[in-house]
Amino acid sequence: MTIETERLLLRPFRREDAEDLFEYLREPAVNCFASMRLGTLEDAAREAEERSGETEYYFAIVLKDSGKVIGEIDAYPESGDPHDGGEKGGDTFSPCWMLNRDYQGKGYAYEAAHAFFDYLFREKGARRIYAYTEDYNLPSQRLCEKLGMRKEGLFREFVSFVKNPDGTPFYENTFQYAILKKEWRG
Repeated sequence: MTIETERLLLRPFRREDAEDLFEYLREPAVNCFASMRLGTLEDAAREAEERSGETEYYFAIVLKDSGKVIGEIDAYPESGDPHDGGEKGGDTFSPCWMLNRDYQGKGYAYEAAHAFFDYLFREKGARRIYAYTEDYNLPSQRLCEKLGMRKEGLFREFVSFVKNPDGTPFYENTFQYAILKKEWRG
């Protein structure tokens, strides 16, 4: 599966994407991606190979003109409500996006996320898409708003991805944004 925009391709990862993947995952820009940090190019090759099997919900963000992988975007359908046997699930998605720092501020994140949201709503039966973003991650908050998502709330000390210098968890304040299919203007 490939999604095409004016400047980008969203496509499954390939083993040969390892160098580009390593470029932005050797030092992730925000704490929520700390667990994805890659230490070596060999780690990146293994990660690219592992990701290559996912063709519906996990995409490399690729510049059309050069073939360079500049980031990634993914979302999986959430399981249904356990009280209804999970039968009504699968229509809610929580996407995650990450862009190489060298390519931020050029509209690529919006272009990729807009196309991906449209794909989820039109092709994958999404009814609701929601996203979490740290209170200090202003570019991600602006992206959510530009996509037409509304801010639904702030979770104080919601989750910890990294440790404080003394070894205790560092808890992040996190905003939640969301949009419904009936609100989408793709």
